[in-house]
Amino acid sequence: MDDVHYLTTRFDPELAGVSDIFAQLAAAVGYTATLSIDRRLAQLLRLRVAQLNPCSYCLILHTRATADVGVSAAEIAHLPSWRESTMFSEQEQAALAYTEALTVFDQQGVAAAHERMTELFDERGIAEIAAVVINMNLWTRWKLAQGATPVTGLS
Repeated sequence: MDDVHYLTTRFDPELAGVSDIFAQLAAAVGYTATLSIDRRLAQLLRLRVAQLNPCSYCLILHTRATADVGVSAAEIAHLPSWRESTMFSEQEQAALAYTEALTVFDQQGVAAAHERMTELFDERGIAEIAAVVINMNLWTRWKLAQGATPVTGLS
């Protein structure tokens, strides 16, 4: 995967003038940020958003980042079918349901998922999880809009 490079096929993202704002948000809740929630959990949620949207750039980046925090290859491969799994903790399952409800925006689903989250996380944890998910949705959609296309074999 180290030989993957990206071509921007639609527009130069710097032209919109929002790159600094996006970078500040990423510093606060992106994959290198320090949060009170577990790094494994945060990274699973980022990868799930990338799968749902589906952003090639983000899928490659966050598959690597998820492995880097100790998530096994089997768990990464199994993430899309987390509902039929015993590989993920009760907290991870609740947060994944919340992630999916926020990403596809199902109003009733968000309410039900939030209710379950209040049983397993404190208010700060829920806020951080929501921020991680919203940030990932922003980035996946930004990369999709600009046409960040992976290619191999470039020098």
